[in-house]
Order: sequence, then structure tokens, then C-alpha cells
Amino acid sequence: MPISQKLKDLIYSAWADGAPCLLATAGPNGPNISPKGSMIVFDDEHLAYWERSKKQALENLGHDKRVAVMYANFKAQRDGVIESGFLRFYGTAELHESGPIREAIFAKLLPREQTHAGADVGIGVLIKIERAADVRGKPLP
Repeated sequence: MPISQKLKDLIYSAWADGAPCLLATAGPNGPNISPKGSMIVFDDEHLAYWERSKKQALENLGHDKRVAVMYANFKAQRDGVIESGFLRFYGTAELHESGPIREAIFAKLLPREQTHAGADVGIGVLIKIERAADVRGKPLP
């Protein structure tokens, strides 16, 4: 599933634009939604983020690797950059506590994520995108 450069750029700057991606997970204590300021498009088949809080989302991923990621940006919609202000990605997460994939995720992060307190002990999370669409069910631009 090719992801346009426009979407790659929007997701890369999501935190700075005030439109952070939200990660939905599910575990034995129920669902969890958490903002992930480090979310990036890793390649045309994967999203990735840097897990440094190591709280509920990580605990849930220990029970169920299925995730949903929501990107919502009304300004980009109003400005005509994207047709729908809501984009959804569904997939399966892989945890990388060491190794080349962890290092590749870290290398793609914004400098503020690389220098953030606790960045050196974070976990790379790679999300294999199984499907993606806007809120109306249309394919992503």
C-alpha cells in the first residue's frame, strides 16, 4: 500500500502541528488510547513509533498485538491538503527492544524524540499496516 509523500510529511509533523496520532490497543483491563508523538511512516507497509513511557499501551501489546492508529487534522482538511480530516490505520505491532529495526526506527525519529529523556531506553514499535482508509472508508490519498 503506497503512502503518499504528503501523508508521510503530515504524520511526521503531526505532534508539532497539534494533531498527534492516537494509538488504540486492547488488553485484559479493556481498551486504551494514547497519543504517540513519535509516530512516523516507516515505509509503505509500516508505521512506527518509539515507546518510552512503557505504560498501558505497552502492557496491552503484551496481550494483543492488534492496533488502530488515528490521525486527525482538521486544519489540513480545511486547507485542502487532505479531503478527510480523519485517517485510520489498522495493523499488528511488533516490539523491537534491540537490533537493527529498533535502530532504524530511532534513526527516522525527529531530533526532539531522539534527545528526549528516556529515548535511549525506548522500544521501537513497528506496525504492519493491514488496512487504511479515511473516516468515510475511502482509500488514503
